[in-house]
Amino acid sequence: MNAQRDNHYDIVIAGGGMVGSSLALGLAPLGLRVAIIEPVPRAAETQPSFDDRSTALSRSSQRMFQAMGLWDDIVAAATPILHIHVSDQGRFGFSHIDADEQGVEALGYVVINRVLGGVLQTALGKVESLDVLCPARIVATGPAPGSATVTVEEGDDQSRELSCDLLVAADGANSQVRTMLGIAATQIEYGQRAVIGNLLPEKPLQNVAYERFTPQGPLALLPVADDRAGFVWTVSEQNADRVLALDDESFLKELQHAFGNRLGEFSKVGKRAAYPLLLSKAMRLTAQRAVLVGNAAHGLHPVAAQGFNLGLRDVASLCDCIADARRDAGADADIGSELVLERYSNWRRGDQKKLVGFTDGLVRLFGDTRGPVRALRNIGMLGFDLIPGMRSLFAKHTMGLAGRLPRLSRGVPLS
Repeated sequence: MNAQRDNHYDIVIAGGGMVGSSLALGLAPLGLRVAIIEPVPRAAETQPSFDDRSTALSRSSQRMFQAMGLWDDIVAAATPILHIHVSDQGRFGFSHIDADEQGVEALGYVVINRVLGGVLQTALGKVESLDVLCPARIVATGPAPGSATVTVEEGDDQSRELSCDLLVAADGANSQVRTMLGIAATQIEYGQRAVIGNLLPEKPLQNVAYERFTPQGPLALLPVADDRAGFVWTVSEQNADRVLALDDESFLKELQHAFGNRLGEFSKVGKRAAYPLLLSKAMRLTAQRAVLVGNAAHGLHPVAAQGFNLGLRDVASLCDCIADARRDAGADADIGSELVLERYSNWRRGDQKKLVGFTDGLVRLFGDTRGPVRALRNIGMLGFDLIPGMRSLFAKHTMGLAGRLPRLSRGVPLS
């Protein structure tokens, strides 16, 4: 193979986190030549995608990993969610969803990002048609006749130019590649930070995921291995530094006050971390021979744990569009054509808009501290439990099973 051809890929993926890695693995059965460009070394403790945060995988995400042959390795370290309990601090109303009522063995599964990342990295090493350039970063991109070009900077300031039929930006909410492509994004800061970590409750969660709304923001407790609970505690930006500086005993006392005593006394809190919360939306999903997936396209508030699952549906939909193009035109199909990109954009626009509106609406609704609004919220939560079919409709959206689903999200392999 000549040097020019050796530098050409069918697809270049900017970002090797959980979404970018999942895309490469989803495409593997198609035999495409793919490159992942990832700036953070795999062994680095700072790798943001593979940290100790807990991720709740929806039903559609579970099906996707099953179709990719990865689920057995993931579920071995995952905890099923059999019930979801939603409440509003200091109010009488609450709502719940049960797996049995929905006719499923689990509403979702909780897995530690570090564990999920390890499964993905092991699987990537088995894909012969994949090159992972790491640490490396894309510093420039532009169009070329029938392809896109990317300039990749590797160690020691060495750079080289690659070409590809399709460039995929999977490099996060602050995507540099999105900026290079000339795609603007709106960002709305919530004035909040999410404090994350693990703790040991006195009473086991028994496969219940709790979402409790407080005046500062939502507090989620998720069941993880060894009867621990993973927490995502939203606090105001003004209060965040103080909360992070608390000793373990004081921190647990404040977290206990926010959640209540339903699970008994909290103890043994692990390492804590925090990150700012914002809503980001790309103005469009495609550029010439390029698409956005995951947080590069949409960054959501963690309420309802939908961000990563939405990104996986981006991945599954893009895989479908590429597979369909090759089915219709064979191995010579132009997978970066305007037709393929338009199909992807049209498919994803509705799902993304719905989830952005849903999560942002929850944050704003439950962030309103006015008495009449809080009273209506609680009446609404009680009605949610009483109105026939309402829970099932909500559960369907929570499990990622609403609307038109791509093959991988239905558990159907591409091959």
